[in-house]
Amino acid sequence: MDKKNYTIHLIYIALAVVTFIAYEPILHNSFISFDDDSYIYNNPNVTSGLSLKNIVWAFTSIHSNNYHPLTSMSHMLDCTLYKLRPGWHHLTNLIFHVTNTALLFFVFSKMTKRMWASAIVAALFALHPLHVESVAWASERKDVLCAFFWLLTMFAYWRYTLQNSKGRYILTLIMFTLGLLSKPMIVTLPFVLLLLDYWPLDRFKNTSIFKLIIEKIPFFILSGIVSIITLVVQGKMGLVKDVAVYQLPWRIENTITSYVIYIEKLFWPFDLAIFYPHPKGTTPLLEVLISLIILIGITILVLRTIRSKPYLAIGWFWFIGTLVPVIGLFQVGMQAWANRYTYIPYIGLFIALTWLIADLTAKINSKKVLCAVLASLLLFALAVKTYVQTIYWQNNRVLYAHAIDAVENNWWAYGFLGTALGLEGEYAEAEKMLTKSLEIFPDNATMYAELVKIYLYRENWTQAIKMYEKLLGPLPDDINSERNVNTRRFDYDMLRNFYVNANVNMAIALKNVGRYEESEKRFKEALHIVPGLPLAEEGLKEISEIKNKASEPNDAIVNY
Repeated sequence: MDKKNYTIHLIYIALAVVTFIAYEPILHNSFISFDDDSYIYNNPNVTSGLSLKNIVWAFTSIHSNNYHPLTSMSHMLDCTLYKLRPGWHHLTNLIFHVTNTALLFFVFSKMTKRMWASAIVAALFALHPLHVESVAWASERKDVLCAFFWLLTMFAYWRYTLQNSKGRYILTLIMFTLGLLSKPMIVTLPFVLLLLDYWPLDRFKNTSIFKLIIEKIPFFILSGIVSIITLVVQGKMGLVKDVAVYQLPWRIENTITSYVIYIEKLFWPFDLAIFYPHPKGTTPLLEVLISLIILIGITILVLRTIRSKPYLAIGWFWFIGTLVPVIGLFQVGMQAWANRYTYIPYIGLFIALTWLIADLTAKINSKKVLCAVLASLLLFALAVKTYVQTIYWQNNRVLYAHAIDAVENNWWAYGFLGTALGLEGEYAEAEKMLTKSLEIFPDNATMYAELVKIYLYRENWTQAIKMYEKLLGPLPDDINSERNVNTRRFDYDMLRNFYVNANVNMAIALKNVGRYEESEKRFKEALHIVPGLPLAEEGLKEISEIKNKASEPNDAIVNY
């Protein structure tokens, strides 16, 4: 083995070992209540393991508001192998992350012929704290799996550019399709392939732009189909927010500021949380303008240096372009931005910065040792911060409490911490957290529902009834009349089962305070939506028995 190959093998080993050490705490972490329930432990199609029936379900059903059958199948395989032991599920995520790190180094060292620069990019990818969310969160299997196929697509594409064979082109398309079946965010990869054509593959010199675009048409068609499916599905599930709820000016403002926040967090990865509330138009205009100036300034700079330093433009537009699906123009969910969205986009910034620093220091032979030491210290600092960040993911209580500390007025974190405390039987603290959540953000039906549950657990029937009356409103006089559940005032599309459960719970509370007529009406409302619902039928039967017992003394007097 020659010296270069020996060094390459050492780099692979070092990347794997350091990454594993930095993420080792996740092997002791639990599942969390946000998404892990629907993705894994409360999904019978997943928990029953990998089978033909479940594979058919994965390919023919929408899972957790997305179409990602390969992700679903990977969770099934974990359940087959490990049951519901969370540490092993986290280990699978970590294995994918280590593999992605190795693939990133391999692909870029092949494309650029720059071993050390590629190693630094891979190390930054492996150890940056913002990537913890994608690895430590079991539900984010779709991130690491999608990135796996993203990098395999890049590798297959690089091989295709060496020899334009139909077989290599088809292999590239297959890898891309597998990525689409893992997570829709890969839809931006055809755009990235065009960027790579310019640098480092340098295909623009010998091939026309028109031909390069034509070459990508099958990729763009697949991306378009998946994008439409995703928007339609998430729109029907109420995840894509209406412009009446998240106004277009708010979206544009948040898009501009979010890009700059992502850049800021690249250099200062502190105060990281699982959820960042959307500002909803409260961002100061000056902040928006400064952010816009920064984005325009960087864009002008990288375009002016595109011939001398092409990696700056490629890295910058990689970052800008790959964030487009999740930047908030099509608002999905209630967050302003998210750490997990940086898993692929940050690669672009890592490339731009690493190649820039490498080129600036290339002629300073006397400083090479110093540069190596500084790079090592930086990576060590990132590894330590990543290690600490993984600990915050150990369970619901720690994760949501940290989010409260990290982000001011984080109504979402207060609400989820309250819900978690309620499940642990700490009802007084749970009530405080949920009340705080609703003080910050009153228009959220989910937190109202969780607070009502706490009232029910504490047998505070009066408060539960008041909350349900506020949440559900009055029923129509005719129990059989057609009606729609109006939930727009809560900025939340309540699902049918939520409405039914709310009526049943309210009926129970009314029964417990002796308001039997009203209780009957709520039970009947639930049965009108779901005929034969056992809990509602039992409730009506119990009320009937209570009424019969109450009438027995009167009957005895009459008979006497």
